[in-house]
Amino acid sequence: MSRFHVVSGKGGTGKTTVAAALALALASEGRRTLLVEVEGRQGIAQLFETEALPYEERKIAVAPGGGEVHALAIDPEFALLDYLHMFYKLGSAGRALKKLGAIDFATTIAPGLQDVLLTGKACEAVRRKGRDGRFVYDYVVMDAPPTGRITRFLNVNDEMAGLARTGPIHHQAQAVMGVLKSPQTAVHLVTLLEEMPVQETADGIAELRAEDLPVGGVVINMVRPPVLDLAAVEIAANGRRTAIAKALSGAGLGGARRGGLAERLVDPLLEQAREHAERVALEHAQRAQLAQSGLPNYELELLSDGVDLAGLYRLAADLRKQWPE
Repeated sequence: MSRFHVVSGKGGTGKTTVAAALALALASEGRRTLLVEVEGRQGIAQLFETEALPYEERKIAVAPGGGEVHALAIDPEFALLDYLHMFYKLGSAGRALKKLGAIDFATTIAPGLQDVLLTGKACEAVRRKGRDGRFVYDYVVMDAPPTGRITRFLNVNDEMAGLARTGPIHHQAQAVMGVLKSPQTAVHLVTLLEEMPVQETADGIAELRAEDLPVGGVVINMVRPPVLDLAAVEIAANGRRTAIAKALSGAGLGGARRGGLAERLVDPLLEQAREHAERVALEHAQRAQLAQSGLPNYELELLSDGVDLAGLYRLAADLRKQWPE
């Protein structure tokens, strides 16, 4: 089973919420999960209703069964200082470079350097073991960049390994790609049952597969509950006024005679029902397109009151029921 779960998705699909719910779900039954943020938005802190995350691993939640969720907001500047210390032993010298602004300058102008640092730090957490020889974290979940740039983000170390033929940079890049392209990793894409997010998800899956990056599954987020069964949707789609008027009459909303209350309610109800039928048809078509990928699909309901901490635990419980062991 994969230990490194990378969560991406088109903006607005709720990928940060899904990443947080997945971290909670995986941490159940006494496991330890690290939830990593790489975009500097502090979205994880907001979801867990805690203070802004520093550049250190901190416990932010307890999962059902006693598991723990820790979180880390990776800062590229501090990650570069770690890198300089790890491979070049530039402890105090690295801090001096930061004071001079050299670290910020380097992470700003060097193409892809930030992504190298971000993925490298996350993969270090995946590989890290304690004194007992066991992994420090059972799972690492990354709230990754959007679908449009996820392949480039994950594949940047391949490019770096090609540029630096030897030395610590080359070996570090190879080690990172060894994690990212192994069964340890699974890239999950979050989508809504709407045309643009579904198409971007399909494109993202194709791009990831073209680079031999392991795709895990598709999380369909904010799924609205069905209002009508299939028979009722068919009636609405075909505008069967008589059947609707009789149903209203049978429900005690006046007789079905012409001009009665039931008759007057038919047109506004039909309009709403047609809109619902169109949405159901669109969602059915989007599900069919997602099924073509051959990937497992997981569904999370739309929380009408928004996602607070209680709602996040609810989504985690739903995800846990669907997730493979």
